[in-house]
Amino acid sequence: MSTMLKKTFTKPDQTRTFDKGRLELIALGGVTFGRGTFQPGWKWSTSVKPLVHTKSCEAPHLQYHISGRLGVRMDDGSEAEFGPGDVSLLPPGHDAWVIGDEPVVVIDITGMVDYAKPS
Repeated sequence: MSTMLKKTFTKPDQTRTFDKGRLELIALGGVTFGRGTFQPGWKWSTSVKPLVHTKSCEAPHLQYHISGRLGVRMDDGSEAEFGPGDVSLLPPGHDAWVIGDEPVVVIDITGMVDYAKPS
């Protein structure tokens, strides 16, 4: 018989911080959920790239956007903007940044296991 499980982002399994950002991770049922919080002025290429040393973000993301506005530019030049209530699927090869003065908060279910881990 299976057992019901519960975890909370108030006590994550792991926390990573980086310039203008924070990532909280919870592993449950074989899935790692990540809650990313990005402050105004955060941009992947200036806040995370120096840690991981890749040309662009190589993590695939399936995200639910809770708050704030996030701009994304793929390596092919295509761009999109995401906000509260949006669900986004971002393949590897992108840059992203906070738009405006409100922090961006996302819940990610595919791309945060190794996100912002120093290489």
